[in-house]
Amino acid sequence: MLEKINGPEDVKKLNTQEKNKLAEEIRKYILEIVSKNGGHLASNLGVVELTIALHSVFDVPKDKIVWDVGHQTYVHKIITGRKEQLKTLRKLNGIAGFPKSKESDTDSFNTGHSSTSISAALGMARARDIKGENNSVLAVIGDGALTGGMALEALNDAGWSQTKMTVILNDNEMSISKNIGGISMLLSKLRTKKSYNKSSDAIKSAILKLPGIGKPIVKIVRRIKRSIKQLIIPKMFFEDIGFRYLGPVDGHDIEELERMLKISKQLKGPVLIHVLTKKGKGYAIAEQNPDKFHATGPFDIETGKSKKEKKTDYSKVFGDKLVNLAKKNEKIVAVTASMKDGTGLAQFAKEFPERFFDIGIAEQHAIRNGSRNGKRRDNTCCTNLFIFLSKSI
Repeated sequence: MLEKINGPEDVKKLNTQEKNKLAEEIRKYILEIVSKNGGHLASNLGVVELTIALHSVFDVPKDKIVWDVGHQTYVHKIITGRKEQLKTLRKLNGIAGFPKSKESDTDSFNTGHSSTSISAALGMARARDIKGENNSVLAVIGDGALTGGMALEALNDAGWSQTKMTVILNDNEMSISKNIGGISMLLSKLRTKKSYNKSSDAIKSAILKLPGIGKPIVKIVRRIKRSIKQLIIPKMFFEDIGFRYLGPVDGHDIEELERMLKISKQLKGPVLIHVLTKKGKGYAIAEQNPDKFHATGPFDIETGKSKKEKKTDYSKVFGDKLVNLAKKNEKIVAVTASMKDGTGLAQFAKEFPERFFDIGIAEQHAIRNGSRNGKRRDNTCCTNLFIFLSKSI
């Protein structure tokens, strides 16, 4: 099936069964390339069906898809004519691991850092409206990136302005490390809506089958349900700030994804589709270790073990030294922007949990938060306190 795909128009010709087959082949293709070259694996395996659905419903480059961070765009690149080029990933003069407008006009925004997609997409949507055009604009953002202040600022602006655009919230409960914070708690509550609705529909169907009394019972139950619903499902944050909220939807169900995306095209104003995906989907070892396979060097597919012996790097040296210093000085703390493992702070977090702070993908907040921890003797610096800030690059 993959051999037939040379552009998005080829995906549109496929039926659902063929698209599911294509998803399997794309996963295998990405796994083979990344196992040889290295690259971002788990995040790309998690968005295969979502990417296929996006290209089935929308028309790039006319329609604009802005990928937050951008390390999850291998599937997008395969579909948009760069299938063979992907084999050059992480090689000299090879294909970029992130969106690059110089590579293809289907890459609408050069992405390198998280939490920027909604702002960029909103700007494109406003430019479209000024020019009197009628294309769709979408931002695909992960739940981890949603903890960044810029993403929340953009949500606030988009919801208030009522500009027509769609935000795809790719919720896999992970950024690079496990997500933390209030936004993560909010999404955990919203996820319960899916199981709540599914169980509600099942109960309703069973009651309606009761002869003579089914419909009256359903009406009574519905009235009771309305009165207690807010105890089970929290008030929708996204709708309160001006978005139409759709979901949660299974991010690995192409047919359902396409249905939601088509609905979003018909609605006015900003829409947010809450998509539930699994990082590392289809490769059991990555599913069980999504943080390890977020970005990886060459590895053995059968075992998941690295083909190259890992040498002591800067992060490891930094982390070990920090732990040794912290044992001698109880005033040392560590602040990380969702990069505990990537910056060598895993051991510090394990040994000094009360002095370790993971504040999500929010570097501005991390710097201000760190600068206020401790007493100040003057106007220029914190004294008697070392602040070690690990920043996601």
